Amino acid sequence: MDRTIAELIAYVGQTMFERNLTDFSGGNISIRDGDLIHISPRFAGSKQHWHLGPEDIITGEIASDALLEHPRFSREGRTHLAIYRNFPDAQAVIHAHPLYVLPFCVAEKPIIPVLESGQKFGKIDVIPFSPAHSQELADNIVKALTGKEEIIRKQAAAVLAPKHGIFMAGKDLLATLDALERISWNAYCILNQPIMAQLPNA
Repeated sequence: MDRTIAELIAYVGQTMFERNLTDFSGGNISIRDGDLIHISPRFAGSKQHWHLGPEDIITGEIASDALLEHPRFSREGRTHLAIYRNFPDAQAVIHAHPLYVLPFCVAEKPIIPVLESGQKFGKIDVIPFSPAHSQELADNIVKALTGKEEIIRKQAAAVLAPKHGIFMAGKDLLATLDALERISWNAYCILNQPIMAQLPNA
């Protein structure tokens, strides 16, 4: 099914919510379209419960800071702009609060690939703590993604923000969504290792 950019962002937001890849409290999704960014609006979770329509998507120039003054521009949009400005191969950005990833953000522990399907993403590192919505957060994310350009080109690269969530830059939005779920299931498997260790051997 062919979707417009706005329809695709709305679809991915609803899919993320339904699959416990984000929550009511936050997250944001964007696509690069040439010199433009299309991004989910502020309070997409808390006020709209991820039921977005094409008319909700905010559009503006990547090179300009004008969107920062838009009343519905996502509060983490500053980070999306920074990623697009620094990584020309990044065509989509997802920030999310996945159920199984958040414990790693709280503990400030990296996610080590334990599933074969997650090997290509490598270790998902934790950045230094930065306040939400800040330029410092954007700068730390850009710094952590630097050196992961090939992973972005192949599918998507990710970093963890302490006490906050995951930030991802990818080659397109559906590829980034796919990577998000793979990383989340990988985190689930790690979290369950203490339980598995208690089970008898076959």
